[in-house]
Amino acid sequence: MQIILLERIEKLGHIGDEVTVKDGYARNFLLPNKKALRANEANRKVFEANRARIEAENAARREEALGEAGSVEGKEVVLIRASSNAGHLYGSVSVRDIVDALVEAGAKVTKAMIVLERPIKTIGVFDVRVSLHPEVSVTVKVNVARSTDEAELQSKGVDVIDAMFDGETSGGFTEAYDPNAEPGEIPTELLEEGQAEA
Repeated sequence: MQIILLERIEKLGHIGDEVTVKDGYARNFLLPNKKALRANEANRKVFEANRARIEAENAARREEALGEAGSVEGKEVVLIRASSNAGHLYGSVSVRDIVDALVEAGAKVTKAMIVLERPIKTIGVFDVRVSLHPEVSVTVKVNVARSTDEAELQSKGVDVIDAMFDGETSGGFTEAYDPNAEPGEIPTELLEEGQAEA
């Protein structure tokens, strides 16, 4: 379907561009949300008559988004979740979880603004893009941890899973090993200790 864009849409075009999109995308998303018009002569005339107003409204929304960007840019939110010893979450972190944490931290965001490239299913620190306006994006850090102590370590750049496994291997019990011993043979040091005790 041929449409005329009423706002900039990522990977599609800018205000006033005529583009071809799939019918379902146009009917179910672009047209109902007033992001585009069907491309026909009547709509082209309406768009050209209102082009200056549409561009002015877009510029005003962009300026407002730039003003709000300062309160959102660089924020770090901590989400405490249960996970396995390997760091895999029981479930995943959703867009709603991120929005709730950001709103609690004082940011004005909605679910539609969060751009989550893939679901967050492990503990760690993740960069999440927040699109305040089609032309204004900022990045926030989402720190997913099992406890507040872990979250503090992660925010300092420590990989808690690696640190946990490093601690296990270095602090554990290691048995003395003699590569020349026969299977079932008792090492001579142990024999001498046993005879000294007897």
